[in-house]
Amino acid sequence: TSTMSHYHNSAFLGDLGSLWDISEDLRELREEPTDPQAQQEIINSIEEVYFSNDSFDIVKYELERLPPVLSLQELEEYRDKLKQQQAAVSKKVADLILEKQPAYVQELERVTSLQTGLQLAAVICTNGRRHLNIAKEGFTQTSLGLLANQRKRQLLIGLLKSLRTIKTLQRTDVRLSEMLEEEDYPGAIQLCLECQKAEQLDVALSKICKNFDISHYTKVQQAYRLLGKTQTAMDQLHMHFTQAIHNTVFQVVLGYVELCAGNTDTKFQKLQYKDLCTHITSDSYIPCLADLCKALWEVMLSYYRTMQWHENHDQDEYLSPSVSDGSNVIGTEENSFDRSYVKKKLEHGLSRIWQDVQLKVKTYLLGTDLSNFKYDDFIFVLDVISRLMQVGEEFCGSKSEVLQESIRKQSVNYFKTYHRTRLEELRMFLENETWELCPVKSSFSILQLHEFKFMEQSRSPSVSPSKQPASAISTTVTLFEQYCNGGNPFEIQADSKDDETEDVLASNGYESDEQEKSAYQEYDSDSDVPEELKRDYVDEQTGDAPVKSISRETLRSRKRSDYNLNKVNAPILTNTTLNVIRLVGKYMQMMNILKPIAFDVIHFMSQLFDYYLYAVYTFFGRNDTFESTGLGLSSSRLRTTLNRIQESLIDLEVSADPTGTLTAAEERKEKVPSPHLSHLVVLTSGNSLYGLAERVVATESLVFLAEQFEFLQPHLDAVMPAAKKPFLQQFYSQTVSTASELRKPVYWIVAAKAIDYEQMLLLMANVKWDVKEIMSQHNVYVDALLKEFEEFNRRLNEVSKRVRIPLPVSNILWEHCIRLANRTLVEGYANVKKCSNEGRALMQLDFQQFLMKLEKLTDIRPIPDKEFVETYIKAYYLTENDMERWIKEHREYSTKQLINLVNVCLGSHINKKTRQKLLAAIDDIDRPKR
Repeated sequence: TSTMSHYHNSAFLGDLGSLWDISEDLRELREEPTDPQAQQEIINSIEEVYFSNDSFDIVKYELERLPPVLSLQELEEYRDKLKQQQAAVSKKVADLILEKQPAYVQELERVTSLQTGLQLAAVICTNGRRHLNIAKEGFTQTSLGLLANQRKRQLLIGLLKSLRTIKTLQRTDVRLSEMLEEEDYPGAIQLCLECQKAEQLDVALSKICKNFDISHYTKVQQAYRLLGKTQTAMDQLHMHFTQAIHNTVFQVVLGYVELCAGNTDTKFQKLQYKDLCTHITSDSYIPCLADLCKALWEVMLSYYRTMQWHENHDQDEYLSPSVSDGSNVIGTEENSFDRSYVKKKLEHGLSRIWQDVQLKVKTYLLGTDLSNFKYDDFIFVLDVISRLMQVGEEFCGSKSEVLQESIRKQSVNYFKTYHRTRLEELRMFLENETWELCPVKSSFSILQLHEFKFMEQSRSPSVSPSKQPASAISTTVTLFEQYCNGGNPFEIQADSKDDETEDVLASNGYESDEQEKSAYQEYDSDSDVPEELKRDYVDEQTGDAPVKSISRETLRSRKRSDYNLNKVNAPILTNTTLNVIRLVGKYMQMMNILKPIAFDVIHFMSQLFDYYLYAVYTFFGRNDTFESTGLGLSSSRLRTTLNRIQESLIDLEVSADPTGTLTAAEERKEKVPSPHLSHLVVLTSGNSLYGLAERVVATESLVFLAEQFEFLQPHLDAVMPAAKKPFLQQFYSQTVSTASELRKPVYWIVAAKAIDYEQMLLLMANVKWDVKEIMSQHNVYVDALLKEFEEFNRRLNEVSKRVRIPLPVSNILWEHCIRLANRTLVEGYANVKKCSNEGRALMQLDFQQFLMKLEKLTDIRPIPDKEFVETYIKAYYLTENDMERWIKEHREYSTKQLINLVNVCLGSHINKKTRQKLLAAIDDIDRPKR
């Protein structure tokens, strides 16, 4: 940069004005072979005066420097020097320009793109302003003005009708007086009838269908009573309620359709209600449904209050006969008949009105496809319909079969699509899961999650009735009693969970700094065990309650195997586990709101658990090696469960078969591809005990998930239809209960690799077993094996610093390692070519030494497969008659081990015929295995 500045101030070195046009020449200069050091020396030799300022006159300066006597040779030499300096500077400038040229081109492109964007933004802004101006002039001012004028017109029409009625009544009063004075009694009666028509009793009666007013209805009933038309009034009243339901739903839906259409086209007013419902958009569906239910609630509430009025005023004086002569007996009978008629008519009208309401709402529900709705929106729809069905049950005792069937179909279709998407998301979560611990508090409970708040609300008396099941409300007040004097159960309220916070996560895995300090306290032989630890210690194998008095020695002895005493006993789960639990909560919300779909929901919930279990098995437990060991690590129940999941839920095909049948294609839609473990999870490193931390988090999170399903079982059982309860029982007995059984195959893989069993076999092969005297010192392979176990214990402690290792996990790990070690010992003894009585005693000495040191490392009692080794060693001392029976009874040993026992261990004191007989017995045992 400084060189370019110098060049700019040195006019004699050339003009930069056309430098960009000669980039090719500069490139040629740059490509000429030069010595960078020599070039820099030439540039440094240029006098500082050439770089002084822009006004410096280079020509004048050079002319003034000329000597008095000019020499052509000196001038040419000086000229050549200046040319060299010019060439050096030009070369340097060319290098800098070519070096910065890509950045210049890139920046120029950005500027051009920005200029284009600004031009487009200017056009958009211009168009937007023009459209806003058109909207202002053509819609806002004109349309709102028309609406205001229309509103005034409607008010004036209503006022004119009232004035005409008042005028008619005033004239009637004057004319009636005149006719009575003229003794024109027939004319007076005719005028009264005309006055009754002017009062429009029927219109007044219809007004109470939407907004019941006690005073108004009392006057209307008095009028009909005086006319002797009580029964007619009831007939008309039911007709008005039916018409009110029809008009109400039509006007509500029409309003939303016209609003969303954005025009005042009258074509929608001519449509049938069923066709009108199909024009409701997704955005307006929920507000329209809420307003629809609110309007219908007002009609039903008016009917409820009408019935209340008749119950409360059944014995009022004005309803009694007004005559006092002998005809009062007949009047009493007529009055009693009227009351009975009114009561029966009102009771019969309950089911009719509710049936009309159901049909109208059903038509609305079926007019729109809800499969693409968001979960929260669909839950809101279910909640509204559930409240409406609750209203119906309180209104007339109906079970709302029409609504239940329509919403059940919508729910099942929606839930299938929703569940399929959730399964795909679960697969994505599992494939990206690194199986790191999600730190939650030790007091964590799923009831603390927002998705399970409904379970607490159903037991809380402070929750609004709209959020409570019908069973809880029936013991308190009904919706009609609560909202009789105001309010509406279908008002859209903000979700209460927005104001709540979940307090389930712990900071760094600990609930407080004090807890963290106490969690890592070392309990050595000189320290006391805190009483809190004694009180909180629970046997994780049996789940028994805490023992009141636990000795320090017991806790210290358990510390060797229970690697969780150094951390807070918080649940082990991952973010994916938490997501599955939340999803279960959402599923249960849907099931709780609409119990008729309980079976479908629980079936899909079981698939969530199935897929999680299958993923953990696929990632960490699938290994065909242990199946051939005969250890029985994978129970038949677990294998059956995994096979069922694979057949019913897992899509093992990579691509769809184009020749497959339609049925096969439909079945594949119900399945999910098998998940793949994230490449970030490393299970091959010995330092991490082959991913033990990840295995613990995965397996124990599955066990935790199973525990949550166990916790939810009573709730699921309560809503499950009786005919489907065997499915639920089977799911829990054959799937949920097998989660803990997955520990064995998962941790067996760690145990199989953590100890170098092959090295132990090599060391055992070097031992001389045909010794002639009893040895007092055990062999070196025992020390090597014990050293492997000590190293295994150390690495377990290292892993426990990352993840708490529960007692059942550590016990299984130690059990697997000890079993494999003992079986390796038997295999090593079976490889012996020669063995004496003293050699067999040496085997016993080695094994006893191994047991004695092993018992100091672990508190597992009894030592697994201890008898497996001891029985094999002691078999050397059997007689040939006992040996045949022993071979038939001990099928846990391999054919090779049994043959070696006959050939090597017994070969020295049995004859050939007996040996052949024993080998034949071994062959008979092995034949069914082939």
